[in-house]
Amino acid sequence: MRMSVIGCGYLGAVHAAAMASIGHDVIGIDVDAEKIATLASGTAPFFEPQLSELLVDGLASGRLSFSSRMADAAGAHVHFLAVGTPQVPGGHAADLRYVDQAFDALLPHLRAGDVIAGKSTVPVGTAARLTTRLVGTGATLVWNPEFLREGWAVHDTLTPDRLVVGAEADAAGEQAVTVLREAYGAAVESGTPFLVTDLATAELVKGAANAFLATKISFINAMAEIAEAAGADVALLADALGHDTRIGRRYLGAGIGFGGGCLPKDIRAFAARAEELGRGEAVGFLREVDAINLRRRDRAVQIVVDALGGLVFGRRIAVLGAAFKPFSDDIRDSPALDVAVRLRGLGADVVVTDPAAIDNAAAAHPQLGYARDRDDALREADAVVIVTEWDEYRRDLSPERAGGLVRGRIIVDGRNCLDAAAWRAAGWQYHGMGRR
Repeated sequence: MRMSVIGCGYLGAVHAAAMASIGHDVIGIDVDAEKIATLASGTAPFFEPQLSELLVDGLASGRLSFSSRMADAAGAHVHFLAVGTPQVPGGHAADLRYVDQAFDALLPHLRAGDVIAGKSTVPVGTAARLTTRLVGTGATLVWNPEFLREGWAVHDTLTPDRLVVGAEADAAGEQAVTVLREAYGAAVESGTPFLVTDLATAELVKGAANAFLATKISFINAMAEIAEAAGADVALLADALGHDTRIGRRYLGAGIGFGGGCLPKDIRAFAARAEELGRGEAVGFLREVDAINLRRRDRAVQIVVDALGGLVFGRRIAVLGAAFKPFSDDIRDSPALDVAVRLRGLGADVVVTDPAAIDNAAAAHPQLGYARDRDDALREADAVVIVTEWDEYRRDLSPERAGGLVRGRIIVDGRNCLDAAAWRAAGWQYHGMGRR
């Protein structure tokens, strides 16, 4: 099947390459000519495991191409709309200008029978509004939300845990759903649930999923605050809760909270849309979810300050991690960098290291010190802070090796990812988040 993917940012580039890898003829389109040139050369413009290999293979096979001309989308049977929806400047609502611009630019190139599949995360009601613009084109709009995890995006595209398609309950909508079922044929045949809903429900699924995930993460971080006050251990608490099949252990890891380009903005936009619909009270708890999340960054900084006896100025602090999560170079709203910047603001000599995000971090925060090599960052440090749980830090770094490099054996585990007993046994002053 011939497809176009409109918008070649994180979502679109991965989707285009993945669809080509399963046999579709895909063209990726973006207004950023530099990004298109990078992708067309077989180079991923961001770090994502397996993406570079898919790009090279897709380009070599002829099934994948990229263009900065919307006219090159003509002739595709399915057009995936994958442009970004950031927060509006100065507010919490989603900025839909890029969705509208891309949609309007695509309209002249549509044919009767074409399917536009929205993948962008949008406020409920967006699809209904866009559908009115298709009158006279013979094309049909469906909404097909994405559920990608950075660092696992290729895996999640090729082997999703569910596929959701929202469509109108008419003949055109039914035909469009059939087309999407064919597009995702490999996943459907392997048993992936294929859920058909109305447009509004499909739009709500992504926002609701992110709201639930953010709530679960912030819940355990709220429990970390209580555990610290009560002298309890939040890690053991999470283990006990996790054995309850109604709750589960996944995403009950207390730490410095979530970040990235999706979860924070999406829960804020979700709440903003609820306000517009006159139901803001239904998701009022999301404001506290957001507040709890941000407080954990404050707490991590305070733990470092306390561990150093309140004497932070001029002290060398090694910050292990810059990306908001491992297996990514994304620093958008990164709790890791936020902690580093705050420590620098207190006068500390901060040295940040990260396996993938150094260049992005240095461009955004040149006031920080950087080291590409982990051991160089550790050398002569008065304290160490783990803020991104890369394997290089949580699994491959031994307390003995680190102890031979640092000046002071103080470690703050911002992700509760280390074996506290092992580090303490090696003579380290270990501090976790919500742990005794």
